[in-house]
Amino acid sequence: MTSPEPTAEAIRALPKVVLHDHLDGGLRPATVVDLARGVGNELPTDDADELGAWFVSAASSGSLEGFLQTFEHVIPLLQTADSLRRVAREAVLDLAADGVVYAEQRYAPAQHLAGGLTPQQVVDAVQEGITEGIAEAASGGRTIRVGQIVTALRDSDAGDWTAELALANRDRGVVGFDVAGAEAGNSVTRHESALRTLRLAGFPATIHAGEAAGLDSISEAIHLGGAVRIGHGLRITDDITFGDRDDDDPFGLAGARLGHLAHWVRDQQIVLELCPTSNVQTGAAASVAEHPITALHRLGSPSPSTPTTA
Repeated sequence: MTSPEPTAEAIRALPKVVLHDHLDGGLRPATVVDLARGVGNELPTDDADELGAWFVSAASSGSLEGFLQTFEHVIPLLQTADSLRRVAREAVLDLAADGVVYAEQRYAPAQHLAGGLTPQQVVDAVQEGITEGIAEAASGGRTIRVGQIVTALRDSDAGDWTAELALANRDRGVVGFDVAGAEAGNSVTRHESALRTLRLAGFPATIHAGEAAGLDSISEAIHLGGAVRIGHGLRITDDITFGDRDDDDPFGLAGARLGHLAHWVRDQQIVLELCPTSNVQTGAAASVAEHPITALHRLGSPSPSTPTTA
C-alpha cells in the first residue's frame, strides 16, 4: 500500500531550515513594483503577477550569468534603510509562513551604498527588519530565528572590508561570510586575505562554487578559502563514478567510486547548499527529477538542511 501524496498544507507545516537564501533574490513582486515606482525605475511590467512570472522566466535562462542579470532590476531599489528594512521584514514573514524555523539571509553590503548608506548602516537596517519580522511572526504564533550572511562578490575588491564588517557584527546578527557571483574566470583567491582573516578569527565562511565552474572551484573554496559550507557544489558529481543502475539501485550507489575531492567533502562533512530548482534554472542540472541531491545524501554527504552556525 502506497502512502498518500503529502498536501501543500502538510508540507508547509513541517519545520524547515533555509541556509541558502538571497535577501535581494526573494522580494515580493508587489514590493518590487512599489519600490520601483518610488524611485522611478522602469520594470519589464508594472503588474505584480506578470512581474513575478517574468522573474521566473528570466531566471530560467539556462546560465548562471543570465540568472544573475535579474538582480539588476532589484538592487537599485534597495539603496535606503527603509527599503532594506522592509524587504528583510517581509522575507522573515514569508519564510515563517512557509514553516521555516531557522533561516540565513545573505546579501552583499557593497551593492547597497549608492544612496549614501555606510556598510554598517546597511547591516543595521537589515537587522532591524529581521527583528521586526521575527516579532510579527511570533505575534501570529510562528517562531523563527534568522541570521545575516554578508557577501563579497567574486569580481569586487570589497572582500577585506566586508570581512571586517562581519567580524564587527558577529554578536549583532551576522552569522557568516559568503563569496558569490559569477564563478567562471573569477577565482576566490581575490579574497584570500579576507578569508584568512576570518579563519584566524574563528568565523565561518560559505563560498559559492561548483555550480557554473567545476571541481577546481570547489577545491579552491575548501582548501584556499576555508569554506565550511559550499554554495551549491553540484559539480562535485564530476568526481564521482556511479555504478550500474537498476530498479533496486536507481542511483547506481552500490558501485559508486568517489575521487579524492569527493571523499574530502564527505569525510570532512562539508555541507553542500544544494538548490535543485535554482540549479535547473541556471542549467547546472537538467531537471529536478534528475538532480543528484538524493544520491549525494545517500553517499554520506551531510543534509543540505542541516542547521549549522554559518
